[in-house]
Amino acid sequence: MTRYTIAIIVGSLREASFNRKVARSLCAIEKDRLDCSIIEIGDLPLYNQDYDGTPQEPASYARFREAVAAVDGILFVSPEYNRGMPGVLKNAIDVGSRPYGSSVWNQKPAAIVTASPGAIGGFGSNHQIRQSCVFLNMPVMPHPEAYLGHVNDDSFGDDGLVKDGPLKDILTGLANAFADWVHLIHEARGLIAAK
Repeated sequence: MTRYTIAIIVGSLREASFNRKVARSLCAIEKDRLDCSIIEIGDLPLYNQDYDGTPQEPASYARFREAVAAVDGILFVSPEYNRGMPGVLKNAIDVGSRPYGSSVWNQKPAAIVTASPGAIGGFGSNHQIRQSCVFLNMPVMPHPEAYLGHVNDDSFGDDGLVKDGPLKDILTGLANAFADWVHLIHEARGLIAAK
């Protein structure tokens, strides 16, 4: 069985973020097939094209781009702020997409999960992230879609992982589907390269 390296990009900087806990739970469920690590984005200065290829380019840009380039797939897990993706996440996507023609996102299989204490589970954020991924030529897992509503402190145990129950059942299905999706994309790419 192939094990794939996955970068988790969490759209919340809060230490006790529900989305960070959801991300850790997803990877714990599929640890045999997915080797996950969170790539931090809070230290990325706002993207400025004037930095590209200059000595002034922040070292954190290179660190982030190298970390993303090295993985087999991307898992975006994010809250929704004001019906959209958080600014820190959009900035990370922009940093990884530049300089023009050198996007580290290109052809990386991806999945998008949004979680919220509210009822609609980050629907607006989810679709904004998806729109960026499609533009960046990332094959995004089409189904199941993941808008997790009513997620709160009671959803998780003392270890920070999701408790047994309906939410864990949903996350189990998502984790399995994402592992299958990453495998499918890499297998298809291998078949195409072999022709």
